[in-house]
Amino acid sequence: MSTKDFVEKDYYKVLGVPKDATEAEIKKAYRKLAREFHPDANKGDTKAEERFKEISEANDVLGDPKRRKEYDEARALFGNGGFRAGPGAAGGSFNFDLGDLFGGAQGGPQSGGAGGFGGGLGDVFGGLFNRGAGTGAGTRTQPRRGQDIESEVTLSFTEAVDGATVPLRMSSSAACKACAGTGDKNGTPRVCPTCVGTGQVSRGGSGSFSLTDPCVDCKGRGLIAQDPCEVCKGSGRARSSRTMQVRIPAGVSDSQRIRLRGKGAPGERGGPAGDLYVVVHVDAHPVFGRKGDNLTITVPVTYTEAALGGEVKVPTLGGPPVTLKLPAGTPNGRTMRARGKGAVRKDGTRGDLLVTVEVAVPKELSDKAKEALEAYREATAEEDPRAELFQAAKGA
Repeated sequence: MSTKDFVEKDYYKVLGVPKDATEAEIKKAYRKLAREFHPDANKGDTKAEERFKEISEANDVLGDPKRRKEYDEARALFGNGGFRAGPGAAGGSFNFDLGDLFGGAQGGPQSGGAGGFGGGLGDVFGGLFNRGAGTGAGTRTQPRRGQDIESEVTLSFTEAVDGATVPLRMSSSAACKACAGTGDKNGTPRVCPTCVGTGQVSRGGSGSFSLTDPCVDCKGRGLIAQDPCEVCKGSGRARSSRTMQVRIPAGVSDSQRIRLRGKGAPGERGGPAGDLYVVVHVDAHPVFGRKGDNLTITVPVTYTEAALGGEVKVPTLGGPPVTLKLPAGTPNGRTMRARGKGAVRKDGTRGDLLVTVEVAVPKELSDKAKEALEAYREATAEEDPRAELFQAAKGA
């Protein structure tokens, strides 16, 4: 990324968030846009692909608290494409070598007080863009980290609880296989005469003030194909598809985003690969629910089981049933706990199964059952379960 990109790109605008947005707001905005413009959802749409790259680039900076701080500090120094004049700069013009700042000068008459930054603006830009501070025309093109890739996967409820290995098909930019990444059909590119192999050119203002941009002739590669490769058109990069077996850990929750380091797009010129982000979606289960590390289930019981007490069998997820003892007088809606029958935690232990009792009322009764209930009603005629309710209502 060039200084020009740094000065002109507004990553907050790219993600549609204010400059004081929280980490959660930035993450939410990125996920929404990434899902909308993901290449898998917009096959053949080059504009959507470019938009996705722009969104990912913005998230790489704003999604990392350290890089975001460096980005904000750097933009505070550069306003509207130029260095902001301090109170001592009459007329708002400068005549000093910006390379002193980028090179880490520690004060002195030539530095303009750069030592106050503890190492010059090169520390800011070097950390932000993953490269060292440049020193002018002698800077060489550095290894470039591969792009991050985001994908989605849908798991069954059981797979999310127990973990699963799933195949993911991903598309990313990689070195062109036809020309081995050289961009030249014969593998013999020449050094770009415009940037002399640096991949960068300087555009200057007045005095010694200048900004560095990627070379337009070689597109920042430092090399130009003598006989351009027909597959990648001389760029050295081509679209690559691959299928990867990805292990989703046990206990993953719906909408969780998993980061797999180094599983993204390959880097350039020996740079490291990017990361793979997998957003997990979990299908609902017809019987079980989930609250954090605990599973939930609602179990119907008869009136006599609730009133007199007894033992009931309860199914578990993927295991044998457990037997719970109902105390006499168990009320409707009471929740009991079967320990160790829930979802897998990060430390390998399991949560619990929360069993909620629901008293089942029969829709039809046999004559014998009706007689028994009539006898029960007569035996409890003097009991009024609503007496305390009316008493409390009057006293309120």
